Amino acid sequence: MAQINRRDLMLGVAGLAAGTSKAQAQGAPGYPDRPIRAVVPSPPGGPPDLILRILAPRLSAALGQPVVIENRPGAGGVVGTAHVSRQPADGYTWLFTTASHVNTPPFNPNVNFDPIGDFTHVTLAVQNFGQALVVHPSVQATNLAELIALAKREPGRLTYVNAGNGTASHIPAELLKSMTDTDILSVPYRGVGEGVSDLLAGRVDMFFVGTNVALEHVQAGRLRAIALTGSRRWKGLPEVPTMQEAGLPGFAVVNWFGLWMPAGAPAEIVRKAHAAMATAVADPMVRQQFETQGLEGIAMPPDGFAAFVAEQARVAQEIGRRVNARPG
Repeated sequence: MAQINRRDLMLGVAGLAAGTSKAQAQGAPGYPDRPIRAVVPSPPGGPPDLILRILAPRLSAALGQPVVIENRPGAGGVVGTAHVSRQPADGYTWLFTTASHVNTPPFNPNVNFDPIGDFTHVTLAVQNFGQALVVHPSVQATNLAELIALAKREPGRLTYVNAGNGTASHIPAELLKSMTDTDILSVPYRGVGEGVSDLLAGRVDMFFVGTNVALEHVQAGRLRAIALTGSRRWKGLPEVPTMQEAGLPGFAVVNWFGLWMPAGAPAEIVRKAHAAMATAVADPMVRQQFETQGLEGIAMPPDGFAAFVAEQARVAQEIGRRVNARPG
């Protein structure tokens, strides 16, 4: 499993630069001269929607045109993402979504888009500090070593919330099982809220959940935090170690949020969109809001983002093979 850290995030590979030579020749005079539609392929109130609503006013100001959010949920993000892939590559339709862009295809036979070839890779906008591995207080484990030992003593007894194959709740759980040779049962849920409710009620044992969701329940003693999946600790939960610190070297998984356009978007349009995102995530008020939610603005350049997406797609395929996923 490739680590996702700042060195990786700043990696740039010229050969994977966004856009094509034809698109570069087209230029982008006057762009944008009308509102931009930013498609979020998940319901309102989810992480990508909330993040983009923080960023949209700053993006609009930077570009001089409104950035209008359009939620197109369905099939775990497939509906909205496929819709964007079929739009003109003129820079007026964006896709803003999570790491599920590359994580979902190996687990979903109904994916009808190529996460690499059907899109222009604009920027990795935001990442978190990893998911929080939390357990119900009834689980007899206070740290990762104890949790692994418990899983080994009683194979198949422990359960984890799976809020969707390929999601940030599923990928780290399957990596944990693979790296520790443990049998922990996946329990499917339709979303994070439903999974949290059952975890709080003790109907399921553990959950890799966003730090902003975990924080309130951990501080109130309703859940116990075991570790964070990122490569660095988060000051919101400073006493909680990373999975690496807790005994799993090489385990580093963060959820990230990126911006794409349909394949073939002109290079100058891509440059302008990236510059607007860089301005937005650097805004002090945005940074403050992100910090309280365990988020970090990145605004990775397009060439580095294209390389990053390609590597993450490779990793997702590897994970899919490990858990016997059969795309198509």
